[in-house]
This record gives sequence, structure tokens and C-alpha cells, in this order.
Amino acid sequence: MQSVFILIIIAVYFAVLMLVSYLTSRKGTGNDAFFRANKSSKWYVVAVAMIGTSISGVTFVSVPGMVRNLDMTYMQMVIGFFFGYLVIAYVLLPLYYRLNLTTIYGYLDQRYGPKSYKTGAWFFLLSKIVGAAARLYLVAFILQTLVFDAWGIPFMVTVIGIILIIWLYSYKSGIKTIIWTDWLQTIFFITALTLIVWQVALRLDLDFGGMVKVISESPHSRIFVFDDWTSTQNFFKQFFSGMFITIVMTGLDQDQMQKNLTIRTLKDAQKNVVSYGLAFAPINFLFLCLGVLLLIFAEQNAIALPAISDNILPVIASEHLGSLVLGIFVVGIVAAAFSSADSALTALTTSFCVDILHMKTVSQTKEEERKDIRTRRIVHVVISAVFVLIILLIEAIGSDSIINAIYKLASYTYGPLLGLYFFGLYTKVKPMDKFVPWVAIAAPVLCFVTEVTMKQWFGYQVGYELLLLNGFITGLGLWAIRMRR
Repeated sequence: MQSVFILIIIAVYFAVLMLVSYLTSRKGTGNDAFFRANKSSKWYVVAVAMIGTSISGVTFVSVPGMVRNLDMTYMQMVIGFFFGYLVIAYVLLPLYYRLNLTTIYGYLDQRYGPKSYKTGAWFFLLSKIVGAAARLYLVAFILQTLVFDAWGIPFMVTVIGIILIIWLYSYKSGIKTIIWTDWLQTIFFITALTLIVWQVALRLDLDFGGMVKVISESPHSRIFVFDDWTSTQNFFKQFFSGMFITIVMTGLDQDQMQKNLTIRTLKDAQKNVVSYGLAFAPINFLFLCLGVLLLIFAEQNAIALPAISDNILPVIASEHLGSLVLGIFVVGIVAAAFSSADSALTALTTSFCVDILHMKTVSQTKEEERKDIRTRRIVHVVISAVFVLIILLIEAIGSDSIINAIYKLASYTYGPLLGLYFFGLYTKVKPMDKFVPWVAIAAPVLCFVTEVTMKQWFGYQVGYELLLLNGFITGLGLWAIRMRR
């Protein structure tokens, strides 16, 4: 009965998304609509949609789960996020708007040359497709456990079905549709989060004041760590890592910036970035509060928690809080997952078509436009298939905390992008373009060697600061291959 209930919720949800897709694609299915939404988006709509893009299904389950082992120290990174958004708004966005870019990696072509341009695009494609697949894997796994295992449906079929749903409502108008579906899905998952917190508080017989009291008195309410420099949770490591992770995973990421570039003016785009940057702190804090409440609920009711932290919320929601909370949870996690995955799929298609295939946003002739649209749709299908393959690979490997795995991956793959952009923005040195790809590959390799060496020789656990080291090594490499006068 539970699986049928969840399936009905998903079917209704999918019908709503298809209706939004139909309404938004009636007036434009060309490349300009797919890539840039005809440059006509409202900043306040994009701001809400961006929250959904950035907070995925992984956040929905991983952040409450991480409270068990890391308390609420994740907030240190969230504080850093906001300062990263300020850098994006007032350093990177002016650059992108001045150059009138369709994808942000066009800057690398103008600053360094075509080899650097392709290097940046390929690093994004690799980073995003693996990161987005990891986020979507967790949701697929939860739905498999709650629904499809009972019917004997293989995990592969579940994954293909989820990707097919996302493809169906995004393939016509791309980012023009995604902005509105993500706007709607953001509303859904924030509402779901709030309702789940309220329902858990009711079962603990807590009003708002009581909830604040028990959370603040919990040993898991610790936020700041200043006394342990070797810990990966040290405040300064978390703060600066959060700041630079935001710069690279948003400001240097076509997925995140594509929505911003659909806004007509720079001033409105900056309003968008600052406003949704401010919204991150209270939303993530609410996720962490939910994590504390779940641990208190489990202790009071003698519930044995799962070994994997990411499973704490799904297990309690599905087995101990009743059908209402289960329905709310399903809506919330599906909304968060789809709003992240659909945006990533669209951005990957855009980047491959524009950066790798050099497809024009506006075609010269009708025949050329038809050919480009046909090519774009083929790319969309191929990338969807690659999503499926990577999710199945992640399922075979497994991970205790997906969100930590994603941030660690970002430290390796976004580091060269960080170095390329900041070296280009803050120096006038011209590197030899043909050697830039080798520098971008060497930097993560050296970072891996450094991480292993620091742990074995000094007992130092390298955290997300690896991203800064990666960018610094990339910058040194660019300086070393500079052109001589």
C-alpha cells in the first residue's frame, strides 16, 4: 500500500511538471530559448529557482544525517557560502555580462586561447556529470527502497525512468522551462522541509519555544570549532572552503550561471545572486535542526539508527512518522532532486553544443536552425544515457555520505577552473595556450600526492582546503608556462 501511495504522488508530480513544460515551450523551442531563455527571465523568479538548483536531494537527506557525526558544524561552511556569492555577484557577473557570453567558458577563449577554452569546458562537463549523477543516485536509491523493490523492479529500470521523466519536460525549451519548473520545485521542497520539522516536533510534544530549547541544549548543537587545527571541521578551513566552493561550483559552473545569464541586465542578475545567497543560511540551518530533532526522536523511541548517515531521515520518515510525513518527504526529496538534475542536464547539453560543437545561439537560416535543434536533441539524449551509466557505477561503488564525496570531487575537478579564472582576472600574464591542458591535469595529480603525503607523514587530514591548493598550483603552472617577450 505504501509503494502505491508514493507512486501516485510521483505520477501527480510528474503531470504538474509536464503542464509547466507545455506552457513554457509554446512560444519557443529554438536554441536561444534552450540556452538563454531568450534573455527575458525575471531576477526574483530565477532567485527562487536557483535555491532549488543548488539544494539537491542530497542536501535533503545528507545534511540532517551529518549531524550525528559532525554536529551542526556544516553551518561554518554555509557562512562561507554567502561571501562566495558576493564574489560571484560583483567580480564574475560583471565579466560575463560585459563579454555577453552564452556559456561562461567563452571567457577562457578570449583570455588564453582555444586550448584553454576547451580545457575549461571539459573540466566542467566531467565535474558536473559525475556530481549531478551522484546527487540523483541517492534519490533513485531511496525511491527504489521505498517503492520499486517491493515490485521486483531492477534499480536500472528505476534510474532510466527518472532520467526519462526529466528529459521529457526539459528537451524542448531547456533553460526556459527549467527556470519555472525549478521555481515550483523550490516552493515544494521548502514547504516539505518545514512540514517535516513541524511533524517531528509534534511527536516530541514540543512547541516552537520547546523546540528551540531542546536543540540548543543538545550536544549536537555545536556549530563552531576553533580549537582543533588538524580537524577538517576547523572554522577557518570550513569557512574559506565554503567560500571558494561556492565560487567554483556556482560562479565557475555553467549549470549554476546559465540561469543568471538569462536575466537581461547585470544589476538584476546581481540582485538575484545576493538574494538567493542570503536564503541559504536559514534553509541549511533548518535542515540541521531537523537532524538534531531526528536524533532526539530516535533516542526517545529507542529506534536503532542505520549505519549510513544518509539513511537516517528516509528510515525514520518511512517507518516511524506515518503516511502523511512519508508523502511530504517524497514530495520534498523528488522536488529537490529534479530541480538539481534537470538544470544539470540542460547545462551539460548547452556547454557541449556551444563549447565543444561551437553551435550558434541564433542560427542564420531556417535549415541551419532545424539542423542545430536536431543535433542539440541528440546531445541531450546521449548525456541522459551517460547519466544512467554513472549512477549505476556509483551504486556499485557506494558511499557513506554522498555530499562529502561531491565536495571532495569538486576540490579536484574545479580547482583548475579556479586557478584559470583568478589567474586570468588578477594578472596580465599570457600563458602559452598549448600547455594549459597539461597544467590543468597536473594540478589535481599533485594535490592527490600532497593529500596522501600529509596524512601518512604528518597525520594531517586534508579537507576541502584542497580546492585552494589545487587552484594555487594551477596558477603557479600558468605562470611557469608564460610567454616570453
